[in-house]
Amino acid sequence: MKLKRIDHIGIVVNDLAAAKAFFQEFGLEAGGEDDIQGEWADKTVGINNLRSTIVVMRPPEGGANIELIQYHNPPNEQLAKKPYSNTVGISNIAFIVEDVDAVVARMKEKGMELFGEVAQYQDIFKMCYIRGPEGIILMLAEELK
Repeated sequence: MKLKRIDHIGIVVNDLAAAKAFFQEFGLEAGGEDDIQGEWADKTVGINNLRSTIVVMRPPEGGANIELIQYHNPPNEQLAKKPYSNTVGISNIAFIVEDVDAVVARMKEKGMELFGEVAQYQDIFKMCYIRGPEGIILMLAEELK
């Protein structure tokens, strides 16, 4: 078996519009949007009578996509947790950005929460963590060399 690439990262959300707006503000582009249902979906996901909507968010210069998923049936009634960067499980999605300070300023204007502050790791990265809607955590890193 040969692994080809990471295709996408799936994130289940309750507010698809807010999550989509967050990633668009961050700089990703909305690709396809589709309603998912039917026997193939029930079999694949293992949920009977599944009905969901997905939105594919793409980095402008390529790479793995983010797939935002909202379940309509069965509804997801769990409230989003407010995880931190050390919470067990998938912690964050990391992005290399051109100017971390500019991205953070723009995201803070939109009400996003910064963990701590922007800090420098050796002479390699300037980086930080930022929280979006529904507990989504992004790590932003600016390459210094």
